[in-house]
This record gives sequence, structure tokens and C-alpha cells, in this order.
Amino acid sequence: MKIIVKYFASIREAMGQGSETLDTSAVTLAALRDVLIARGGPGGDALARGRAVRLALNQVMSDESVALVEGCEVAFFPPVTGG
Repeated sequence: MKIIVKYFASIREAMGQGSETLDTSAVTLAALRDVLIARGGPGGDALARGRAVRLALNQVMSDESVALVEGCEVAFFPPVTGG
């Protein structure tokens, strides 16, 4: 399925791009994260398990168990603190 993936803040810097369109067989946010981690490099390190990463599906904060759907928008970003 084709999806749009957006990256923000330090994750965007590590990925080297703000967004991309992917054709993926991943069925959940967790599976998509694993696909991106498997690419390796700085982007894989930024999304690595054990790193604090927030996810949103169609602009709604989501748990990694949420299912992907054709044409959805997924966003990855580090936790944000105010001050």
C-alpha cells in the first residue's frame, strides 16, 4: 500500500528529508517503524527501539499497534517539552 510518511525535528534531520511516499507491506505503525529501522544509517538510529519516538496516524497521536490504511499519513517525531 502507498502511504505518506512525515518526519519532524531531529528525526527529520537524521532521515535527511521531511517526508516521503512509501509503497509498503507493513500493516501496523510498529511494522513500519521496523522497516525504517532496517534501512540503517542515521535514520534507523533515530527510530531505533528504546528511543523515545512519538507517532501519529492521520494527525492523531497513535499507539504502534494501530493498523495502516491505504493513503494514510504517518508522522514520526521526538517527544516535545514546553517551557
